Amino acid sequence: MAYTFGRNIEAPFDDVLADVTTALGDEGFGILSTIDVQATLKAKIDIEIPRYLILGACNPPLAHKAITAEPDIGALLPCNVVLREQDDGVAVRFMDPEAVLTLVDEPAVAEIAADVRTRLQRVAAAL
Repeated sequence: MAYTFGRNIEAPFDDVLADVTTALGDEGFGILSTIDVQATLKAKIDIEIPRYLILGACNPPLAHKAITAEPDIGALLPCNVVLREQDDGVAVRFMDPEAVLTLVDEPAVAEIAADVRTRLQRVAAAL
């Protein structure tokens, strides 16, 4: 089973980052965290890779529903979005919440995951 979906965008990295952030906001998601993998690998092990960010996206009302249905669900949150620089632009990949949340045996969580997936698919389509 695939665990991500997304698009490749032929545009500068910073433009794609701004577009992803805006499109996520339009669907009720904020960015809780930004992990700069490129900078971390350079600082920790002196390895250089192209730009690579992991955004921790969260939709608070949906996160609240999920935590209410399954208190330990926080181990699978937030929804990660990867922006990875490549030769022809930027690969944008979204964690597929339906794939990840199949680990949780709670019907209410499955409904929330479907909603989140639909919203993230709209974000991908908007890019």
